[in-house]
Amino acid sequence: MATNSHLVAPPAIQIRYLAASFDRTPFFLLKDFIKSILKALPFDLTKNQRYDRLTRRVINKVCQPGSNSVDAGCHKGEILDIFLAASPRGRHFGFEPIPALFDQLKLKYGGMPNVEISDIALSNQEGFSSFNYVVSNPSYSGLQKREYDRPNEEDTLITVRTRKLDDIWPSDLPLHIMKIDVEGGERLVLEGSIQTISRWKPTVIFEHGMGASDHYGSTPEQIFALFHQCGLKIYLLESFLNGSQALSAEEFSRQFYERLNYYFVAAVPKY
Repeated sequence: MATNSHLVAPPAIQIRYLAASFDRTPFFLLKDFIKSILKALPFDLTKNQRYDRLTRRVINKVCQPGSNSVDAGCHKGEILDIFLAASPRGRHFGFEPIPALFDQLKLKYGGMPNVEISDIALSNQEGFSSFNYVVSNPSYSGLQKREYDRPNEEDTLITVRTRKLDDIWPSDLPLHIMKIDVEGGERLVLEGSIQTISRWKPTVIFEHGMGASDHYGSTPEQIFALFHQCGLKIYLLESFLNGSQALSAEEFSRQFYERLNYYFVAAVPKY
């Protein structure tokens, strides 16, 4: 079949057009596009990609078909999807205070009776709070403004409702697994979840790193003490998967202050 080759732009022009298109595309959309490509690779190029892969393995190791979960900082539901796949008969609670993302989650999971989505920022008190919404990169949003990896991020303050998980979680429902990724606010989430975590001792996958947590005045010593109070030990993701020793308080602090890792697992110690 004949083609109109004279209508096809030269490669150099095509490349310039693609680059110009990327320049006009919001960064968070490009980030999603790049993330989808990285997920298809059989190896890890970034630390975040490694954390994503290991998180999936942790969930699949811990969850049974009827396990119940909490996703604090549900965002677009990527982790909630894994919870659902691993535990289709469990009850799953997602918390996402950003209005646009909450609306998307309600549409996505609206037909699922075992999923509850709330437009709440889990914290250590009930009320309302200012919330730093990063319009250009929503995954950086949180109750406090954190460091950004890129200059010129666009952010604005909105007001969100805060509640403690201890006041929400059904008292007779076991909690098996929990993910906390709230851009530095994990101490507040834990302080509001002490009773629930102490009673049910779920496996907790959580983020805790410099550049975010320190903007809340949080320290690894505080996080370690909160999990210790609940009867849980802290592990690197790989260590939890291969049955290695939990981190000592000193080693967990070193991981934080030297920026070695920022994603961890808290769980009942094996020995």
